[in-house]
Amino acid sequence: MPGAVFLRGDSITLRTVEDEDVEFLRDAINDPDVREGLTTAKPINAEQEREYFEERISSDEDVHLLVCADGEATGSIGLYDIDHRMGHCEIGLWLAAEYHGRGYGTEASRLVTDYAFRELRMHRVMARVLAHNDASRRIWEKLGFEQEGVHRDEAYHDGEYVDVRYYGVLDDEWES
Repeated sequence: MPGAVFLRGDSITLRTVEDEDVEFLRDAINDPDVREGLTTAKPINAEQEREYFEERISSDEDVHLLVCADGEATGSIGLYDIDHRMGHCEIGLWLAAEYHGRGYGTEASRLVTDYAFRELRMHRVMARVLAHNDASRRIWEKLGFEQEGVHRDEAYHDGEYVDVRYYGVLDDEWES
């Protein structure tokens, strides 16, 4: 069973990531259908995922949550590069392939963005999307994020350089 409920939505909960979730995280992030939308290029074994859990997920620098539906882990969402002085952070999300297209990503992103503004007092939340990842692009646009720019050939993905789109939303633009 995933960790304690931290945020609750209509069809999902966002829970703390616990030691027993490491296997799910490793298996899902290695799935080619999940990696397709990410910049992860190398396989991640159990030891590497455990190190990531201990060094990053368990630290208090970022926010890492497990996306769960009906008590089952479906993906991961987090806030990274949190700068309290400047009031901005980046949001990152992925879902296991069998949970794509169910609205979980949109709901999780709405909950975490709202949390960033209401509880962390962020002024700006941003997201990056590989140019070919239309599903992620739709999430941010649906939530009111504006495309702020494109970094040409910023990521190397699947044998070629691809553009990365940058999206952002400000606290006074956010409608939870």
